[in-house]
Amino acid sequence: VHLATENEQYLSELPEQAGRFKETRIVEFIFLLSEKWHLDQSTRYQAVELLERFMIKQVKQMCDDRGSTQGQRSSWSCVTDQITNTFVLRLVSCVQLASKLSLHYSRVTSDTALTFLQSIKYSYTKQELLESELAVLNTLQFHINVSTPLAYVELLLEVLGYNGCLLPAKPLHQLCVQLLDFCYLTRETIYDTLLKIAIENSTPSKLQIAKFLTVKEDFMLLAVGVISTGVFILSPGHWEQAVEHLNCITGITPQSILEFSYAVVRRIVGSTTP
Repeated sequence: VHLATENEQYLSELPEQAGRFKETRIVEFIFLLSEKWHLDQSTRYQAVELLERFMIKQVKQMCDDRGSTQGQRSSWSCVTDQITNTFVLRLVSCVQLASKLSLHYSRVTSDTALTFLQSIKYSYTKQELLESELAVLNTLQFHINVSTPLAYVELLLEVLGYNGCLLPAKPLHQLCVQLLDFCYLTRETIYDTLLKIAIENSTPSKLQIAKFLTVKEDFMLLAVGVISTGVFILSPGHWEQAVEHLNCITGITPQSILEFSYAVVRRIVGSTTP
């Protein structure tokens, strides 16, 4: 109930720029960096969400500041130039902060972060690294302990087991994590397919794309879709039962769950056949 409420609150306040900083290259960079530093699975998702929320707020602040000092809003190109100069530093800071929230794993120290930045030809100092962390914290008003889709997946798997839905727990969890990675890395293709299914049209309008934003940012839907797809792949005989349980737990319709799973499976197999 807490996660569902938190999810609904987030969707009700969703900025129109949501998802702009979840491009495949950015997500892949964060995932690879998290693997390099042997970070917890949840850390990489948290880092993606922190970077997304920070960048949206930073861009808005930069536009507002330029508008107030120059009497007009800054052009997007000027803002882009400023962002580009510090983007990798901010990304590393978000991974660092996410690692510090995971108490069971080693946090990323300043020395580790600096060594990495130097290895890719950035000459930041330890002071600049600390200031970057503070910039992220201040911009987000220290609200950095955000729930990730992995938390939704794991909690729903727990509830399914508690409710007597007989599923292979450990292999299903492992597969769901892989599928969640896959959904993050192929986000645009999966949601593009889902949108076209929803509107029954291959050429959505700008208004339809804008309204679909809440679907793309719905963590509960993502978690339910990942679990449904995992059950379909791993234990198809339990799939209908799992969908029924997920519908009862979350209120998400079986049709929506089916459509999400179809979009993911279609992307996995690379087929256009229903």
